[in-house]
Amino acid sequence: MTELKESALGLDIVPLAGYIGAEIHGVDLRDPLEPAVVDEIRDALHRHKVVFFRDQAIGHGEQIAFARLFGKVTPAHPHEDNPPEGFPQILPIDSRRYEENLGRKRTSYDNSWHTDVTALHNPPAASILRAHILPPYGGDTTWTNLVAAYENLPKDLRDFADRLDVKHQFNSRAIAGSQRDRKVREANLVAYHPAVRVHPVTGERALFVSPGFTRGAREIRGFSPSQSERILKLLWEEATRIEYTVRFRWAPGSIAFWDNRATAHLAIADAGHLGHDRVLYRVTLEGDVPKGVDGRESELVSGEPFYGS
Repeated sequence: MTELKESALGLDIVPLAGYIGAEIHGVDLRDPLEPAVVDEIRDALHRHKVVFFRDQAIGHGEQIAFARLFGKVTPAHPHEDNPPEGFPQILPIDSRRYEENLGRKRTSYDNSWHTDVTALHNPPAASILRAHILPPYGGDTTWTNLVAAYENLPKDLRDFADRLDVKHQFNSRAIAGSQRDRKVREANLVAYHPAVRVHPVTGERALFVSPGFTRGAREIRGFSPSQSERILKLLWEEATRIEYTVRFRWAPGSIAFWDNRATAHLAIADAGHLGHDRVLYRVTLEGDVPKGVDGRESELVSGEPFYGS
């Protein structure tokens, strides 16, 4: 039988997998939300790391308003120069744009495991993604619980990872010389983050190695490139073990809200070759500067912090 938690506020919180993910029912995001409801959604997010809502008939404005209940909303993306008119906070995840900017059909900009924009000094605290146009099948997204990944490491490996600082950088995947390519290179987002970060709210420790932003750098402070690559490969494999994951099948009106400080995610690349369009819209919440288990903070190498309002 599916575990079902019914709150005194009328919310049904249905866990989806053993370590991560829950659907929240009993709320209409078009309506003003009472502070107690916001608190319960926030608590569910911290507990389950990613929460999902179904059948939500909202647009850009309502999505931004919902996000603001949980923090400051940033501009769409450090490299975004064409958000929907009137909504600079909205990032289109649009297969049609990727074909133009990347030179090939695909359903997501990054089809590797990653935590959003960790090349920033203060990566987003959370992201909220809303489905609009979907392929008839395929195009799912998977999330992994980085707290569980850390907690289940052998103690000696946890102690080793606690001391590591890893280089994160944003690498251009755009057509060389294109406007997108120039924007990525000019921004030159690079930061060193602790390989294990402490969550500022829950105090949990999470394995923070975002393959999409560390694979290109392959650099751990104090280790050679080949040593760094081997260590990172081990940590990437632990962070993305299948038992720590949940897979979400999108439908019109679906919304995913995830804690960027405790998860990584993967847009599954199984729909681009079919020629179907996939369009979702994302907003992000301003994040803090990560801290390691000994209190040391991330180091900005280049680029600017990313703030919201």
